[in-house]
Amino acid sequence: QVQLVESGGGLVQAGDSLRLSCAASARTFSRNAMGWFRQAPGKEREFVSTINWIGSVTYYADSVKGRFTISRDNAQNTLYLQMNNLKPEDTAVYYCAIRSGLDAAATTDHYDYWGPGTQVTVSS
Repeated sequence: QVQLVESGGGLVQAGDSLRLSCAASARTFSRNAMGWFRQAPGKEREFVSTINWIGSVTYYADSVKGRFTISRDNAQNTLYLQMNNLKPEDTAVYYCAIRSGLDAAATTDHYDYWGPGTQVTVSS
């Protein structure tokens, strides 16, 4: 059983920055691709960013490209999402997820385990 725990969410103003972290219990963390997704009230969960097993390949949703940066520290079993220039439309619960494959993936059905999520609220 893999456990994921997100942290770093909060209430910020537009233009501010936050860094989300996701601590993973997986013994094979360094051989798993990971991703960040988000879900706003009344909306479906959507892709934010993904990173391959070694951190050499990353993809971003168009809505966050140039503002968000995904990274990972395999020695610490931790995934990060640096979010800069936050906008009110970034308000959502942010989830990290892990998949058994090595390659980055942008759809929810590729992921095997999910964290409980962390709330990010951006005021205008």
